[in-house]
Amino acid sequence: MLAAVGSALAPAVAAERPNIVLILADDLGWRDLRCTGSPWHDTPHLDRLAAQGMRFTQAYAPAPICSASRAAILTGRSPARLGFEFVVKDSGAKLPSGLPLTPPPYPRELPLSEISVAEVLGPAGYATGFYGKWHLNQHGGSYLSWSTTHGPLQQGFAEGAADFGSHAYGDLARGAGEKDPLPAGDYGRDTLIEKAVSFLRAHRREPFFLYLSHYYVHDPIRTRAQWLVDKYAARLPAGADPLRAGYAAMVETLDHLAGQVLRALDELGLADKTLVVFTSDNGGHPRYSANGPLRGSKWNLHEAGLRVPWIVRWPGRVRAGATSDAPIIGTDLLPTFCAAAGVALPAGVALDGRNLLPLWRGEAAADTTRELVWHFPFYHPEGAAYAKALPRIGTDDFAVSRTHPQSAIRVGSWKLHHDYEAGYAQLFDLAADPGEQRDLSAAQPGRARDLRARLDASLRSASARFPTPSAPPPVSPRK
Repeated sequence: MLAAVGSALAPAVAAERPNIVLILADDLGWRDLRCTGSPWHDTPHLDRLAAQGMRFTQAYAPAPICSASRAAILTGRSPARLGFEFVVKDSGAKLPSGLPLTPPPYPRELPLSEISVAEVLGPAGYATGFYGKWHLNQHGGSYLSWSTTHGPLQQGFAEGAADFGSHAYGDLARGAGEKDPLPAGDYGRDTLIEKAVSFLRAHRREPFFLYLSHYYVHDPIRTRAQWLVDKYAARLPAGADPLRAGYAAMVETLDHLAGQVLRALDELGLADKTLVVFTSDNGGHPRYSANGPLRGSKWNLHEAGLRVPWIVRWPGRVRAGATSDAPIIGTDLLPTFCAAAGVALPAGVALDGRNLLPLWRGEAAADTTRELVWHFPFYHPEGAAYAKALPRIGTDDFAVSRTHPQSAIRVGSWKLHHDYEAGYAQLFDLAADPGEQRDLSAAQPGRARDLRARLDASLRSASARFPTPSAPPPVSPRK
């Protein structure tokens, strides 16, 4: 859905002024929690959160890849509208060559002219803190480092830390004793979570917005909790890649860390006053995450690349133990948080999300006419890895596949994919075929044409960038 959002807010909601906590996982697949269907992973804290709130079964990331999705969540604007459809690259990075299409230039930094949710909530009296992975600027001095000109502190957040915590990203900076295996039952100390909890304690007497952006469960798949790896090695199917046991250990660690934040809200007496949202930035990694029966994975626009876990808890406002199959998307968070806080939307800014409060509070049904649009005008994987990847996007094959530049639209249960290299579209009925195995474009050409027209119109209205035909290689003159 690529349409401007109005600025009207419900006066009754404005008086409630909840605290807001957004917990964003990295690369967590739609089925990686026990409450979302995993038969292997133990996630008691997030399962409890779901039992206390509402779980969405058809929630989507704005993009199948990290930076693009994060930019859209932060601003309420689609990657197509932002021109931010891929991961950020440093200035020297070159586009791939030797392929039929040339993608648009890589994104470098999220422009400071874009208005973040923190830049809306902060001036309205909210303490704002960002803790963890930003990934919206060039890496600078080190991998995933925050820019001093385009980081969270320049985009409306008053406090924060980029600390890797216990994630393997921080292993290079650890001393020898900090790399030893942990005793059974010990998940290890996580300094990122400690800093986030300190933020909660410091601002417990005023409204706050905490954005906790985890590095878990992104690879490298490595953990000091070998006791957890051993537990899952015995539980996974015979013949499973051993890395999946390490991945499962990281999923349970993520759950443990989320539990520390939720416990802090309980101890501070803030749980009933706090709106908590837990979700992921994109679908699960194809090598580690069991994404079936949905097709695809992170990096492509099939359902498993876009569908994510999504849990909302707001005691007294969101019904406990509820589930919803309403299609929602990460760009909805900014307008929803503004509505919950009673804050006007940024003036003159075209947003792509919508206020979900009526849906969350049971005051409105799902909108079956809503358009959801995704745009990924890049190839993946990059470089030599592209030739080694599987040519077809499969289901639970635990392998990286080739993704061409593509766009997709969903309206109701119908979803259309357009492949810019192949030049054709595929049509799927998600109600009857959630795994996207049966292309109905030939059987229903009228519906396919209509959705393609709506997709094109949405992308034009967003001034989307598109891949262009690559120049043919020069012909050597005959000798």
